[in-house]
Parts: sequence; structure tokens; C-alpha cells
Amino acid sequence: MAKDEAKTVTIYIDGDPFEEPRGKIKYERVVDLAYPDFAQYPNATYSIVYERGNADKPQGTLTKGAEVQIVKDMRFRVKRTGES
Repeated sequence: MAKDEAKTVTIYIDGDPFEEPRGKIKYERVVDLAYPDFAQYPNATYSIVYERGNADKPQGTLTKGAEVQIVKDMRFRVKRTGES
């Protein structure tokens, strides 16, 4: 394993792969990866569901302002749900 590979992990957002630093990922980062125009719609809300997560919490929802530990091949589904 290359040195850089040890520092990142591949996650999937709506089926697309992304290399992210090991550790936790914030709600806002997941939304930004799923919807690059995220910043243009500050009042939009998003629903994030994940699976294949860490053993202590393999699936769940990620809410605004929260973060979750990411692991290799973790899957996220992100949907724009409207305006808050």
C-alpha cells in the first residue's frame, strides 16, 4: 500500500467514488461532493443515508451539523429535499 493510500479511503456518494482523508466526514462535505452547487442554495435541505459504515454504526442518517467516521467502501445516498 502506498503511503498516500494509507491516508485516504474510497467512499461512494450516489454511486460515484471519492477519495477522502481517513477520519470523520461532515454533513456539509458529503452534500458538497454530491451537489457541487450546494453553496448556491443555502436554504436547501438534504437527506443523507449511509450504509457499510463503521462496525459500531454500520448504517444511519447524517444530519446537518453532524459527522460520521468513514471506512473503505462506505456508501452515502444524498437527496435534495427542499428549502428549510
